[in-house]
Amino acid sequence: MVRRFIEDAGNTSQSLGVGRVLGQLFAYLYFSPEPKNLAEMQEALGISKGSASTGVRQLEQWGAVKKIWIKGDRKDYYQANDWLGKILKKVILDVAGKKMASYKSFLEEVEAGLPEMKDEDSFVRERIEHLRRFHNRAQKLWESALVKIFVK
Repeated sequence: MVRRFIEDAGNTSQSLGVGRVLGQLFAYLYFSPEPKNLAEMQEALGISKGSASTGVRQLEQWGAVKKIWIKGDRKDYYQANDWLGKILKKVILDVAGKKMASYKSFLEEVEAGLPEMKDEDSFVRERIEHLRRFHNRAQKLWESALVKIFVK
């Protein structure tokens, strides 16, 4: 049953664009009664040490896991936080914010190349302009007071 949750968490996180390993790591730690170290995570999930380390660092940034100190052991151990709403909010803010900024840069790059386009490419120009207007509206919505209240 737990293995199914771990796999589903990996699929869900991958479909949200944050990577399969992050979902698997979080689910593994969430269903672990005791804190786990990187080697245990690596072995249980069949992932590389680098993936485990990078994933745990990202989960820490989102507040999804916390580092646990175990007396007499020099390894870092981790435990999942169970406040799922706060974690999801942080993930959304981080991922959506980065995607919005990335898309803005991409649109600016594309628009810089518009003068080089031939006049017969007016359909493409119109579509790019439409995307820019849409992105501007989405950015305003993202920065609106209502969204800030919702994700507070």
